[in-house]
Amino acid sequence: MFTILNRLNSNPNNLLKIALLIRTYNTGRHSRNNLYSRISPLGSPDLSVVPVLDQWVKEGKKVSGPELQRITRDLRSRKRYSQALEISEWMSSKGLCSFSPGDHAVQLDLIGKVHGLTAAESYFNNMSDQKRIDKTYGALLNCYVREGLVDKSLSHMQQMKEMGFASSSLSYNDIMCLYTRTGQLEKVPDVLSEMKKNGVSPDNFSYRICINSYGTRSDLNSMEKLLEEMESEPHISMDWTTYSTVANFYVKAGFNKKALTFLKKLEENVCKDALGYNHLISLYASLGRKDEVMRLWGLQKVTCKKQINRDYITMLGSLVKLGELDETEALLKEWESSCQCNDFRVPNVLLIGYCQNRLIEKAEVMLQDIIKRGKTPIPNSWAILASAYLDKQNMEKALHCMKQALAVQAENPGWRPKPSLISSILDWLGDKGEVEEVEAFVSSLKMKVPMNEEMYHALIKANIRGGKEVDGILESMKADNIDEDEDEETEKIPRES
Repeated sequence: MFTILNRLNSNPNNLLKIALLIRTYNTGRHSRNNLYSRISPLGSPDLSVVPVLDQWVKEGKKVSGPELQRITRDLRSRKRYSQALEISEWMSSKGLCSFSPGDHAVQLDLIGKVHGLTAAESYFNNMSDQKRIDKTYGALLNCYVREGLVDKSLSHMQQMKEMGFASSSLSYNDIMCLYTRTGQLEKVPDVLSEMKKNGVSPDNFSYRICINSYGTRSDLNSMEKLLEEMESEPHISMDWTTYSTVANFYVKAGFNKKALTFLKKLEENVCKDALGYNHLISLYASLGRKDEVMRLWGLQKVTCKKQINRDYITMLGSLVKLGELDETEALLKEWESSCQCNDFRVPNVLLIGYCQNRLIEKAEVMLQDIIKRGKTPIPNSWAILASAYLDKQNMEKALHCMKQALAVQAENPGWRPKPSLISSILDWLGDKGEVEEVEAFVSSLKMKVPMNEEMYHALIKANIRGGKEVDGILESMKADNIDEDEDEETEKIPRES
């Protein structure tokens, strides 16, 4: 059994955050009687949910297995895997509620996501035989598939068949996903055939994986035949996602009439699903059908009541695709007047539209205007402009925008600059930049990108042009395991000013 991670010990600030959250939930009008409402706000992966769980019990409140399972499912759907694992481990270690073999399967999958495959295998091997049921075997198979391990996955699947544990569509779907992930799409239909031969009924996902394999290989006839088979199966309830997949392949292939046929079926099955409307709008935009895009946006507003940022991103992107920048601007203003939170991904769509239409200066004016209103952009916004200026070979502006992106990198910790963009800027800086300017840029850049040859090359070239020694830089290269004797680019750099 894995001990519960106590990530808080390494960061005292997190202890304060959790203490404040717990206190807030137990005082005045912010009081909560629901365990989920205490855990949900802990969105940062650096925050542990264990103190919240312990506090809940300390207050004399009961915990139930079904409630913790629901919370774990929700956290998994939000990709908060570490916190989901903490709840699972807390459940199994405290003994306050039953921990079923199915719970062990969930924990195994989470261990694989958080700690890696070796840890998941260790957990599985240390389980008793009573706990090694079809679900736990399936969870380990999923870990192998996620890592793209073909031999291990197939060997494990064979073992499951021999034990009678491959009686549901889930395991076969995993193998089809494995072949999809490893680029062996031609093997996917064989798995579907074997599945049916073994008396296992394919589900919607089974058919969709196979439909995708045919579409990706441009075998549209086989794709449509399989869709017809799916539609004829009495146990299958057709969904809009499948029709969206098929329509998308016909759009890409240029068979617009066929695409329209399946877009109609998509719309018939979309009900009140906003994501389905997003797919419809985007696909009609790809066909250049502005009339349908506008009709569906109006229908979505009526049917789905509230539009979230994702919906606006889709609609803005569709208008940009159609070349309707004036209408894109108007829709962005609508979003600004109605949005509840500041999500820079939304205005970034118009920034991209301006840049694609060579209106880079207008894009920068728009971004500066947003900043004047007290909003801090994410680095992606400035990187969009940097790429556009690079395309125009305006390296001074490209450098300026990339500096701005690096200055606000905290707004999106997961952001990484495009290697090709950075490479071009560094190459230009090495040839044209002042030593201090190059050093400052590299210093900011290495907060996001490990020191590499290109960064050292820019420093070396700038220092040589400035008549400065580069021995210290070369020593640093060696310390970073970049051997100048084996680095052809370094050898090309002239050593005389």
